[in-house]
Amino acid sequence: MTRLKASGLSPILCGLALASLLSGCAKAPSDAPPPSPSVVMPTAALDAETLKAMAHYRAIEATRRANGLMRTDGGGADTPFSARDLATNFIAISFFDEFSDQSGQLVAGGQEVRLHRWTRPLRVAIEFGASVPPDQQAQNLAEISAYVARLSQITGLPAELVDRNANFLILVENPPERRALRNRILSFAPGTSEAAMQSALYMAPSTYCTVFGYSPGKSSFYDRSLAVLRAELPPLMLSACIHEEIAQGLGLVNDSPRARPSIFNDNAEFALLTRLDELMLKMLYDPRLKPGMTLDEARPIVEQIAAELLPDGV
Repeated sequence: MTRLKASGLSPILCGLALASLLSGCAKAPSDAPPPSPSVVMPTAALDAETLKAMAHYRAIEATRRANGLMRTDGGGADTPFSARDLATNFIAISFFDEFSDQSGQLVAGGQEVRLHRWTRPLRVAIEFGASVPPDQQAQNLAEISAYVARLSQITGLPAELVDRNANFLILVENPPERRALRNRILSFAPGTSEAAMQSALYMAPSTYCTVFGYSPGKSSFYDRSLAVLRAELPPLMLSACIHEEIAQGLGLVNDSPRARPSIFNDNAEFALLTRLDELMLKMLYDPRLKPGMTLDEARPIVEQIAAELLPDGV
């Protein structure tokens, strides 16, 4: 089973691609520590399509920032939230999908789902398109490495960056390179549905990045995730994709217009993970919640954890 999440200007897509996962678990690592990911010298120049897209997204980022959007402060006195808000937002984001795959088409559904999350350590690999400049690769590698460590600290889920035997693959690609990703995606996750594949290879201009979470069979735990990010985005927009898609790949798959301060909201007010988001991730990986729980089973536990995390209400 595949869960899809895409982020951009249009309402955020997330749902079930309903494809059986043909591959098994990631291969067990060897005893020797793997070499760290490193910068690879580009083998292609930036083409005219990519340069045009870069200018387009720079203008979008500039407009958003001029309008007070894409905040990086994580929320403050102007964005209070209560334990009830935390529980309500967690339920909306963890127990509902916004889109589903029906006969190869992504259809709005909002259907209730069981709780999904990881039960094994993350092994995160990052691959860059042939035209991504070395300075951008170095910056993205450093940012993703620090963010993965932060998410591990928040959730308690062990995580490391690797260059082989990955179970969470991040592809940072410019337009021509994304369109050539079919074989790479299928080699990592053979069960990827055609609808999910098309959404990654041919991103609409209003989609900036996407992530797929794969569960073997009908299970409720992830054994791999795949994120595809537009390399042509300006730095803050790309950082926003890094923050949202990796966190989505951990199990917070939906968005909610009521979530504030949060990156799980399609209004782009916040670019980077917020305090509310951190608490939702902490809640998702609380051992009292189990993969496969229904909303009815989980609701009283969610409310209890929220009250513990925010004993004074805010």
